Amino acid sequence: MFLQRQYRKVRKRFLPIIMSAAVIFSGCIGCTRSQEPISRTDFKLNTVVTVTLYNTTDTSLLDGCMELCDRYELLFSRTNPDSELYKLNHGLLPRSGDGQIVSGETAELISLGLSYGVLSNGAFDITIAPVSSLWNFSSDTPAVPDATLLSKAKTHVDYRKVSVEGNIVTFAEENMSIDLGAIAKGYIADRMRDYLLENGIKNATINLGGNVLCIGNKNGSTPYRVGIQKPFAPQGESLTALSVTDRSVVSSGTYERYFKQDDTLYHHILDPKTGYPCQNYLTGVTILSEKSVDGDALSTTCFLLGSQKGLALIESLPDTEALFITEYGNLIYSSGFPK
Repeated sequence: MFLQRQYRKVRKRFLPIIMSAAVIFSGCIGCTRSQEPISRTDFKLNTVVTVTLYNTTDTSLLDGCMELCDRYELLFSRTNPDSELYKLNHGLLPRSGDGQIVSGETAELISLGLSYGVLSNGAFDITIAPVSSLWNFSSDTPAVPDATLLSKAKTHVDYRKVSVEGNIVTFAEENMSIDLGAIAKGYIADRMRDYLLENGIKNATINLGGNVLCIGNKNGSTPYRVGIQKPFAPQGESLTALSVTDRSVVSSGTYERYFKQDDTLYHHILDPKTGYPCQNYLTGVTILSEKSVDGDALSTTCFLLGSQKGLALIESLPDTEALFITEYGNLIYSSGFPK
């Protein structure tokens, strides 16, 4: 999931994700050199991570943000044998009764993931790992998995059969495993924001390959401009742009990771009930929220629910807005989404 040696290949493949919610910077008339932002870009978490800080020259804070990415990779990666999640999925962690002992942060994120399973009635399901592990959208020759294998794998998908009590995670059945890919980047972005706020930063942007989190506003007065990628258009071509202050913007769509086989497009947003990519006439969902972890989970959840049920869910949640993009190019907004 996070293989540094594949930087060149994967970076090229993931450029559409990076641009799906790219921060658009404009010049600042009258700014002095000391007011210019400082920024760091690196390949982390299987995507390109960019952190930009305003009104500071302390580059050590940029180092600290990247170190946080590395730290959480060793907690949440599904495929890294050194990660805590990998060891949990393979039964390699210290045990307590029928469960395994994990860190507080891993327990917290798994609990959050399970809560979205409840909220969506299983449309969002972090136990989809047996299915998602059969799909490899980063391969040079991606292919649809064997139908028999998919059918067997989806029998092990059920968020209701995972429990978290304190730091103990228990699977009710064998062969179950967890994939936090649909929620981890949002959680990490929130923790990076906490780190920056604790160190006195009041104006910054965190971009984890399409998960954009804005701290404060730009230069103390101007909102950030965050562009939403037009599905399947050339990278950087925005469908629209939002003025954002102290909010998270997260987009998920069929255009991010996909391949075609026999003239059929297969994308990475998998339906836990079928094991195959979700088919509901949507190409993208963008969530505007306070916490990036919520935006991350909800962008996938609402895509899987479809525009009607997804919109109903968004309207029931406080301080949360959504934009749905259909494959016909129609835009469906929640009541408070800036148009």
